[in-house]
Amino acid sequence: MLNELTDLPDDAAQISKLADLNARIRTEGTRNLIEAARRSGSPKILAQSVAWQLPDGPDAQAVAELERSVLAEGGVVLRYGQFYGPGSYNGRQLPKEPRVHIDRAAERTVEALAEPTGVVVIIDSARDRGSGQPSSSVNFGDA
Repeated sequence: MLNELTDLPDDAAQISKLADLNARIRTEGTRNLIEAARRSGSPKILAQSVAWQLPDGPDAQAVAELERSVLAEGGVVLRYGQFYGPGSYNGRQLPKEPRVHIDRAAERTVEALAEPTGVVVIIDSARDRGSGQPSSSVNFGDA
């Protein structure tokens, strides 16, 4: 089961103002998916998280709860860098690090389906930062 749920506004400038909505889907949505997974025979759960430190508050607490609950179920936490590329908030410019091209994030997510319980960090790799080519690294292991 892949949890890529978010409740983000269309306007990136509104993210901080509406952080409670995203925090709610991270907590309640994750709890609901875990319960559904249990009822269906406990398939593996992979859940989206972030690869940067959030400021203290509801969103940071929700991320911590999401990660704890997914790992407790034997799942995989996917810590993505900030997306860039077509269809993202950063369609025309690079966001600050950590970041990952949306296409590479999708490729790495598919690869992570076969990984054991733990945390996967999906960010651009250092060796490709100056090349202009999107690339990413995946780091497996416990948080």
